[in-house]
Amino acid sequence: MAADDRSRHLAVVAARAAADKKAEEIIALDVSERLVLTDVFLVVSGSNERQVKAIVDAVDEALHKEGAKAVRKEGVSEARWVLMDYGDIVVHVQHEEDREYYALERLWKDCPVVDLPADLHVPADSEDRA
Repeated sequence: MAADDRSRHLAVVAARAAADKKAEEIIALDVSERLVLTDVFLVVSGSNERQVKAIVDAVDEALHKEGAKAVRKEGVSEARWVLMDYGDIVVHVQHEEDREYYALERLWKDCPVVDLPADLHVPADSEDRA
């Protein structure tokens, strides 16, 4: 079963909030067929710890306005890889160095990409996913 409309909507809201803070390589993956715990992984990058924290705050605020509350957050104090679990979606905000090293997109490459609005950043390696 594919991610539901609510999960897709929250992913777009979170992606837009991240983009407003200059997040890069924004990608949403439909993991609903592989995981029972969540529908969508949203993965975004920040160039430094300060930017990662700003992205985390913006995403949290935007999703709170949509009625979504984080079940848990991990990595906030280090601001290298912050995992934000909202139940329907999990947001990964990674420092660009950690993003390259852990390569979540390659790990989940068999999951479909969730379409995000055209005005959001396109992942640099989107051609690698084809």
